[in-house]
Amino acid sequence: MITFKRPDGSTVEAYLAEPANTQQTNAQQAPGIVVIQEWWGLDDEIRSVADRLAKAGYRALVPDLYRGKLALEAKEAEHLMGDLNFGDAASQDIRGAVQYLKSTGSAKVAVTGFCMGGALTVLAAGLVPECDGTVVWYGYPPLEYVDAQAIQKPMLAHWALHDEFFSIAGVDQLEQKLKAAGVNYDFQRYDAKHAFANPKSDSRHLPPLQYNSAAADLAWERTMAFLKTQLS
Repeated sequence: MITFKRPDGSTVEAYLAEPANTQQTNAQQAPGIVVIQEWWGLDDEIRSVADRLAKAGYRALVPDLYRGKLALEAKEAEHLMGDLNFGDAASQDIRGAVQYLKSTGSAKVAVTGFCMGGALTVLAAGLVPECDGTVVWYGYPPLEYVDAQAIQKPMLAHWALHDEFFSIAGVDQLEQKLKAAGVNYDFQRYDAKHAFANPKSDSRHLPPLQYNSAAADLAWERTMAFLKTQLS
């Protein structure tokens, strides 16, 4: 765990995974990725995502948006998410995380997030000018809060066709908004349910969630290709 400063000067704790094996002389010069949690909090699963990206050669930083709190059940997660100021989290926590990675050696930094983190990633695309690209996983905010004109860097997004939390109709509306603004985006749709990339989805015993290994593998393949292109 490390601590970084938000643009307003307050501090945030975060989980940092550094690349163990890199051809660069200094691992801190590796590209960076800010990883945004699901509504459960900074749990083992989101840490494993950061570890996976670190093994691929990236510096992965996960800001603790809930300030140490974790949810084990959906009602707890809904309560914690409801108390989160999304605009503040995107413009301060996430922006501060991007700035931290850049100030400590990463020339380019992307943002990626899952579920609630996906919605925050969409917001961050317009609120974090230092960001060099975004990868959204099945989550979007209320569309009236999306300033598509402010999104200047490429976005890759993965959506589930059978998502009961974020409807595919809303995805289509978001796509039209980005298209009208001339955003460089790539929306990929999968024959899957919400949280299809989280191996722990089935263990949550929530019918709207379902892990889909084929969809997850394909989405990760596309993600790694996107990151290589945008951050190299």
